[in-house]
Amino acid sequence: MMFRTRGRAAPRTPAGRAASGWRWLAGLAAAPVVVVSVFRAVPREWPTTAVQLVSFTPWLVLPASASLLFAVLGRRRWMAGAAAGLVAVQLFWLVPLDYARAAPDAAEGAAPDSVADSGEGAVVLRTMSINAKHGKADAADIVRLVREHGICLLTVQEYTPSLEDRLAAAGLATLLPNRISDPADRAAGNAVYSIHELAATGEVPDSHFPMPVIRLTAEAYGQRAVVDVTNVHARAPVGVGLPKWRSDLAALGQLASRPGNMVLAGDFNASYDHAEFRELLQGEGRKLVDVGLAQGSRLVPTWPMEDVFLPGITIDHLVTSPSVRSADYAVHRVSGTDHAAITATLTVPAAG
Repeated sequence: MMFRTRGRAAPRTPAGRAASGWRWLAGLAAAPVVVVSVFRAVPREWPTTAVQLVSFTPWLVLPASASLLFAVLGRRRWMAGAAAGLVAVQLFWLVPLDYARAAPDAAEGAAPDSVADSGEGAVVLRTMSINAKHGKADAADIVRLVREHGICLLTVQEYTPSLEDRLAAAGLATLLPNRISDPADRAAGNAVYSIHELAATGEVPDSHFPMPVIRLTAEAYGQRAVVDVTNVHARAPVGVGLPKWRSDLAALGQLASRPGNMVLAGDFNASYDHAEFRELLQGEGRKLVDVGLAQGSRLVPTWPMEDVFLPGITIDHLVTSPSVRSADYAVHRVSGTDHAAITATLTVPAAG
């Protein structure tokens, strides 16, 4: 009589155990990328945690790349292919091709007073925006940036009476003598400073924080340009504020239906990876231009700039109508606030 022994799996070799370990690491690295990518790719009203995670989408290229490396070491073709697909998706989102870029750069060599005829019937405005974090931003730092960069239009969010006094003491009024301000405690205050004539024309309706719309009229070298400036401070997407965050961004997008030159400057509390912000850029009737995106600075973070253990994200923006050209976008640290100041040179077509 013959007996058959049951087949037994061949014992794993050290190389096999190592490959299994690499595959396990590949799956571990890929899991958060897959989850957040679903939130990023599917345009629906996700809950607060998902919205906050989407902010960090640009950083997903790192675990996605690690997953690809681990999958290759794990010697599974299908796993390596899937990981390569994840990397490709992240790279596609890093360098978006679907939104309008700015028109050709503004002419260089503007006059020191920050106003110049561009040679094409336009006026150059050097622009800066800063969230002052409950008015704690260093006033001397702000004034230094204004002076060094020849700023002629400054928007400030979270502008308090104390900050107003400190900016005055630091000499901001000598550089930017025109001001429309509404100081308030903590986060609700705002201000616009300029060397040009300013006139309040209204506010973004039903916004959580006041977001004034101010008409700036600039005249230089026989040119006259008019631009509507909105000082943006959207509600943060936290807790019960999530619906208001969405409605704030939607209201800002509706401004695109208005005729004329337009600049939206400030703290949007949203990154390009949020569907709500991309919808804002689509506008109503015409697309808007994110200056930082147009200038290739998608990965330059504006928050948090203090000692917070979080990857940096870009939630402060300069957004313009397509008629306004841009150049020289930059991000600057300011003491006392967790937001960076953002600057750019904007060229506004002259009135007909």
